[in-house]
Amino acid sequence: MKINFTKTIEEKGVEALSLIFAIAIWQFAADRIVQNKLLLPSFYDVLISFSVIVKNGLIYTDTLTSLLHFSIGIAAAFILGIPLGIAMGWFKAVNRAVDPIIEILRPIPPLAWIPFAIVWFGLTHQAAGFVVFVGMIFPIIINTYTGFKNVPRVYVEAAKVLGCTRNIDLIRFVAIPSAMPSIAAGIRIAMGVGWMCLVAAEMFGVSNRGLGYQIWHNYYLHRMDFVLVYMLLLGFIGLLIDRFFRYYVDEKLLRWKTGTVV
Repeated sequence: MKINFTKTIEEKGVEALSLIFAIAIWQFAADRIVQNKLLLPSFYDVLISFSVIVKNGLIYTDTLTSLLHFSIGIAAAFILGIPLGIAMGWFKAVNRAVDPIIEILRPIPPLAWIPFAIVWFGLTHQAAGFVVFVGMIFPIIINTYTGFKNVPRVYVEAAKVLGCTRNIDLIRFVAIPSAMPSIAAGIRIAMGVGWMCLVAAEMFGVSNRGLGYQIWHNYYLHRMDFVLVYMLLLGFIGLLIDRFFRYYVDEKLLRWKTGTVV
């Protein structure tokens, strides 16, 4: 136990040192090489700008707005994507009927749906959430379908021998646990894509609030230090969302797999 604790301290120390080193290079490059706040604000400039948006409260309003947009998109993608992926992976007839539609719509970039989002929903939270939904839905469907398609047949046959014969029971007790690693991977990929779509949607006029909107707004004002603040906020919030999801999945849903990790 002591060895593991020491190892953890060393790993955290290396991470902290790498961040400090990166910040030092950033500050030196901004002050000594670039010497132009429009091209590259320094770390100190970004800290000052961060304190400004904290004092005026914009950071809280914009963060909550972006999280609302993201929540709308991810909830809709879960509600539609997971059941559809399950149906496609379990029933061949559903897969044959739906797969051509999925393959036609999937290559369309999510940002191409922005005009329709504005026409259908206006400049509302639902419009931004719709763009996030379009970016998230296909990774969830495909990974859920792949997970169900690859369920070992021996698991299904064994369950039938033991009396689990109904499709609903086989899906619940056999297929979902077996496909969960693939489903979780699809959700994690989808969250990254959805977060990027959220920023693009807010930047290109779907919403008049949010972190992405503030990036574009401050760019027009040539306040690049504020642009960097909101960019870093997006990175940190995305990291926290991903870490929380990974922790929940590893500890709750895929705890049976942790034994293979050294």
